Amino acid sequence: MTAAMPALSPRMSGIHASPASILRRRARELRASGLDIIELSSGNLDFATPDHVIAAAHAAALRGDTRYTDVDGTPELKQAVRAALLRDHHLSYAQDEIIIGNGSTQALFNALLATLAPGDEVIIPAPYWAPYLDQVRLAGGVPVVVPCPHNNGFRLRPEDLQAAITPRTRWLILNNPVNPSGAVYSREHLSDIATVLLQHPPLWILADGLYEHIVFGERCAPTLAEIEPRLTPRTLTVSGVAKTYAMMGWRIGYAAGPAALIGEMTKVQSQTTSGASSIGQAAAVAALNGPQDLLRERAIVLRAKRDLFVGILNDCAGLSCEPPEGTFYLMVNCAGEIGKAPPDGKTIRTDRDFAAYLLEQANLVVFAGEDFGLSPYIRVSFANSNAAIEEAGRRLKHACERLQ
Repeated sequence: MTAAMPALSPRMSGIHASPASILRRRARELRASGLDIIELSSGNLDFATPDHVIAAAHAAALRGDTRYTDVDGTPELKQAVRAALLRDHHLSYAQDEIIIGNGSTQALFNALLATLAPGDEVIIPAPYWAPYLDQVRLAGGVPVVVPCPHNNGFRLRPEDLQAAITPRTRWLILNNPVNPSGAVYSREHLSDIATVLLQHPPLWILADGLYEHIVFGERCAPTLAEIEPRLTPRTLTVSGVAKTYAMMGWRIGYAAGPAALIGEMTKVQSQTTSGASSIGQAAAVAALNGPQDLLRERAIVLRAKRDLFVGILNDCAGLSCEPPEGTFYLMVNCAGEIGKAPPDGKTIRTDRDFAAYLLEQANLVVFAGEDFGLSPYIRVSFANSNAAIEEAGRRLKHACERLQ
């Protein structure tokens, strides 16, 4: 007789594993079974970590920088973050106003856990990065999703923000550029949003800028504190080295904000993971302080990949997509495939059905828009080789042609 498992926490009842982690595992399993899988769901870039960054990590290991660091990060990396924020956004922070985390995801969670009381509300524009919702729930808060449809450019409108704010609202999470849609908030867009936020002093602002350098119309996407300095005392600016420098697996993120908030976030981190990797932090110093020319060079390469894939997708029956202003993702409208079926299969009724169909029939791994609060769409990445993009396009076109 099997013994009953002890009870789990009630807070886990509505929490799910990250959709990205599930798809990564599924793609790995299918490849291991011998299938030729093209992964269009990944948040990985098709670039190498710069050589000088790897060299800095190697040098740090050789000189013995392999011990615990301060919980909130090494002085060297905090100084490099300060310099980067001043260079990119004209924002000035003291050492005690910066924390280094195990990726930007941890910085986000530290902030929410340090500030939310049960029932506090967090405004999250949709389409959204799925972990925002469950991080809020784990911290005892309530996600308030505000739809930002295609006719709004997938951006939050000031009037919709105003309508969503209640006496329980504690945070607005605004990511720029937006994962998953690739939309970019211009200085004008942010100024309009800032006008609303200035009317609500108790509200914190979480500005997630992880993709800030992957933009195609300007050097760097702006952030709220840079647009409206009066919001700086209640804004947490979050970023990291993962996307900017193709350092996804190095797991180094950072946040800058009021010293009191950073202090509470440091307490949370001290009781969970403690400090980030010493070697990863040394590598991040080299990335932030080193040559920055490669950022524009890589953005130009990604823009060409974007244009290639958009052209291919718009040539597939039932699909449509517009080129985004940032990130390396495309939100592809698949409304034209809903209600169709392959000759030997079941009817596609949702974007999740369509994503499953592409996996089963075309060996393509894509995200269902439902995972981002936007249907009927799928999200695909164009951070792949041109050969992979072209082959994915051939498979997509054939899969769409089979639907009747």
